Amino acid sequence: MENTKWEIDPIHSAVHFKIKHLEIVTLTGTFNEIQGTVEAEENFENAEFSFSANVDSIDTNDQKRDAHLKSADFFDAEKFPKITFNSTKFKRTGDAIFELVGKFTIKGVTKPTILKIKYLGTNTDPWGNTKAGLQLKGKINRKDFGLVWNAAIETGGFLVGEEVKIKANIELFKK
Repeated sequence: MENTKWEIDPIHSAVHFKIKHLEIVTLTGTFNEIQGTVEAEENFENAEFSFSANVDSIDTNDQKRDAHLKSADFFDAEKFPKITFNSTKFKRTGDAIFELVGKFTIKGVTKPTILKIKYLGTNTDPWGNTKAGLQLKGKINRKDFGLVWNAAIETGGFLVGEEVKIKANIELFKK
């Protein structure tokens, strides 16, 4: 059976992240420029995923914080302009639930990562294009990727948490 090739529709897709701030609130950010491909059998069995996010497109609703995140203290966007993920294994774990194993590369550091995927279905838009929806969830430790900047706070603890929760809503279009 020949695989189907899909591409991320960046206008109808979003990658968000959440991280603790001051140990009391969770801040949310988005990467506004993403791209990627999926090659899979019709039912998404044996899929191969490849995604990237443009670090310079980070948006946390605060330009000053965004500039700091792009600096060498965090992502160092000038030297490392992309965050990438490439799958190594994809397996069904439920009716429309999959486990995606792959490698995240952030700031030049590559680490194995597991993401959970929920397949949301396939449909045809009014112009005859076949689309598929996926929801991805996962988490990483930012320090594993060299994102170690932090500041101690007066009450103990640190300004920025280590665990980063990732959530992506992806709309694919069939090539």
